[in-house]
Amino acid sequence: MAQKSVAVLDIRSSEVTVFVGERSVNDTFVFKASRTEPYGGYENGAFYKESDGKISDAILRAISAVEQVCGERLRTLYVGVPGDFTKVIAKEQDLGFPKKRKIIEKDRATLIEAGKEQIKDYRFMRASSMIYVTNDKQRVVDPVGISTAGLTGCISYFYVSEYFCRTIEEVVKDLKINLKYLPTQLAMASYLIPSEMRDECALFLDAGNLSSTLSIVFGNGIMAQESFSAGKIHVAFLVMERLQVSYDVAVALLHRVNLFAKQEENQGYAQLLYRGDSYEYSPALLAETVEEGLDRICERAEAFLEEFDERELDYKPLYVSGEGLFAIRGAIEHISKRLNRILEPVAPNLPYYNKPAMSSRVALCDMASEDNRKSGFLYRIFNGFGG
Repeated sequence: MAQKSVAVLDIRSSEVTVFVGERSVNDTFVFKASRTEPYGGYENGAFYKESDGKISDAILRAISAVEQVCGERLRTLYVGVPGDFTKVIAKEQDLGFPKKRKIIEKDRATLIEAGKEQIKDYRFMRASSMIYVTNDKQRVVDPVGISTAGLTGCISYFYVSEYFCRTIEEVVKDLKINLKYLPTQLAMASYLIPSEMRDECALFLDAGNLSSTLSIVFGNGIMAQESFSAGKIHVAFLVMERLQVSYDVAVALLHRVNLFAKQEENQGYAQLLYRGDSYEYSPALLAETVEEGLDRICERAEAFLEEFDERELDYKPLYVSGEGLFAIRGAIEHISKRLNRILEPVAPNLPYYNKPAMSSRVALCDMASEDNRKSGFLYRIFNGFGG
């Protein structure tokens, strides 16, 4: 594997993707190999155990395909950890000095290290700063080089569940691959949301097929985060039940629904031709059912945000990405109306990858590339091995 290339495993709630890529000029990316495989999925912090949809089989198929294209074995694999398997703890950490002096990288590392905890059933993954405040009340994103007698850091600590680690490690145990875990939601929020918006606090919804995650983003960290079982597949199941059709037909109907349509335009019945068969359905009932399914996402989002007494959040737009909503015409607008909040779809600003469904892949490649760069020998010499 070329030194600048990284291999990444992106685990979504209904498919996994293994790819090899590297950061190119102008912050673009070159993907040398990629393979996506469907699997049973996960909900509520656990993978489904279907015999024909095991995550182990999907990952091994994807790794094998990528290795064949690259012509070599993967040695290190960066694994994106979904919100369902991530615990985020935000806290303030203080560091004081006998007298005023310049902050160095080792000081920042010491401050962050002091906040790490041992949490039952979880492993520490990484820490990221939201904001730093000097003892004279100066707010800074990067304190290194600033003179102060004391420093307070608002830090986000990310932990990955032992269950998740054991599951992935069991899959690759015979492949001798070194695993490095990355928090998927932090990678997506950091890559997709402009820094000036994150510095003032931002809301981010990663809408998946089976599971979605809502995050309150601040600076380069996350203040709070919650995952919940709501997504496109749940909407499809509701359509399947109400319109009495198969799951595949229900998914096809999701691509036909138009939540923009006026009430009189949805009167009567319509026909869907699917794999040679004709299905009659009520556009009005379909739209009503889809809206009810989307409302479940809204209800979970509302309940989460009500826990925070910050008035400023009421006026924040909700950035949204992921594969779970954008195939449903009018879904974004319906959720915006229901939450009484502006929704701003975000996706990578890259040719061929400028789709919300690609957001996690590109964001994880960005974070993995940066981690890979910082682990290089020359970087550690110039920035200190303990930094």
